[in-house]
Amino acid sequence: MTDSSQPAARPEREASITRHELPLPDHSLRYTATAAWQQLFDRDKPVAEMFYVAYLAEDEGASRPITFVFNGGPGAASAYLHMGALGPKRVYFEDNGALPKPPVQVLDNVDTWLSFTDLVFIDPIGTGFSRSIDDEKPQASHSATPTQAAPEKPESDPPREIKFWEVKRDLNALGEFIQQFLSRHHRWLSPIFIAGESYGGFRVARLARVLQQDFGVGLSGAILISPALEFSLLGGSDYSLTAWATVFPSLAATAAYHQKAQWAGAVGDVDGHRKAAEQFARRTLLPLLAMGGAIADDERQETYGAIANFLGLPLDLVERHHGRIDLRTFSRELLRDQRRIVGVYDASITAIDPFPNRLQYEGSDPTLDGLNRLFTGAINSHLRDTLGVDTSLTYHLLNFEVFKAWKYLLEGEWKQGYVGSVDDLRVGMTLNPYMKVYVVHGIYDLVTPYFASNHLADLMKLDPDIRPNLITQHFEGGHMFYTWEKSRKQWLSDMQDFYRTAIA
Repeated sequence: MTDSSQPAARPEREASITRHELPLPDHSLRYTATAAWQQLFDRDKPVAEMFYVAYLAEDEGASRPITFVFNGGPGAASAYLHMGALGPKRVYFEDNGALPKPPVQVLDNVDTWLSFTDLVFIDPIGTGFSRSIDDEKPQASHSATPTQAAPEKPESDPPREIKFWEVKRDLNALGEFIQQFLSRHHRWLSPIFIAGESYGGFRVARLARVLQQDFGVGLSGAILISPALEFSLLGGSDYSLTAWATVFPSLAATAAYHQKAQWAGAVGDVDGHRKAAEQFARRTLLPLLAMGGAIADDERQETYGAIANFLGLPLDLVERHHGRIDLRTFSRELLRDQRRIVGVYDASITAIDPFPNRLQYEGSDPTLDGLNRLFTGAINSHLRDTLGVDTSLTYHLLNFEVFKAWKYLLEGEWKQGYVGSVDDLRVGMTLNPYMKVYVVHGIYDLVTPYFASNHLADLMKLDPDIRPNLITQHFEGGHMFYTWEKSRKQWLSDMQDFYRTAIA
């Protein structure tokens, strides 16, 4: 941990502070928005500027909960949670999460979490407006005139941020930021929560231990949104079998949603079909895969037939793949007869297959790629126009340079295998037996499937005294299930109850 108590060696960029009022169903919420850069230090020397937006309700005081929020990727800015569900403004989606036609619409968000907690949205280094400090050029003040300011380093140059693009340094940067923020705003005695989506959920699980053990930050609650907890469950192989089973219920739910499955229960009961698929995955699919060539032919064929029925796929395709149905194959083949593909981040959403006759799918994902135009427009408008941020920096919504350069270094010279976070979550829950943990997924998310988190929760061997502190919940929708109107409102109600319980 670095000591950030020394004065900064160079001026910080000027913060933009604005005041707002949001009409809610039962009252008006007045709040202050601070959009600013906070310096990170190495041996008392500033090495990076982390951009954030903090929303603090007025006249509430330090006893109010405060939640630090970030997304994942790695390489994603916090704009998805910021403008998708939690902040006081949000992007407009159709009721079922479908993408609307241009232009982008930004609405007052009556479902904002600001109604019950202060919010701090953090962009990790290399995302949003967060950058490393260039040692070779003096950092100009934000308020400097164009003739006084040093030009920004061309973004085509090799990234200076790369030292932050690995697991441990990233966690320490977030820990340092949170420490500084609590000190500057006199919030050390507030109920403190952290919330992260996707790889951000991985960050939350790790930080549940790191913040408390290394930074002295006690947590009232941790919220893991569509988390990637153990990377061994993000894709199966001939020799790594569990991932094939943990994604299976989401594939089955998707097939039922699109009316392609042979129903396991009552016709039209997607939830019943999904739960039957959970039992099949555990009791039939995993044993089949584990036995490999040792299983009898008739039992293998019977299982293949059940897979085809659950997933709405041709039997010969299941046979060719030996019961291992990967995401790309499923998304391409489920609606091939309609010349449609389904998204892997939200498989309820479909798009026209631009190259239906090619062997491999070569189009864009209709969910993640389609969302970029909405969130890029929304966050830039909100920051620059509503909050008054004045900078020539490009806002990196999803920086693939970060994603490609990320280092998943494993601790220990001889440690091998996949990186994970559940051990840290377990330690964090035992260090602080009062901390509440909430894990949430969308059932049509094929990238970080909900059943993987169910499976891990069953394997955590938590002490009976703290097992009730871990809650798992699932909603209709995909990776960003909160784009569904009904799911977002149900989630808001869940979170209000969760915060009340955590601080009671």
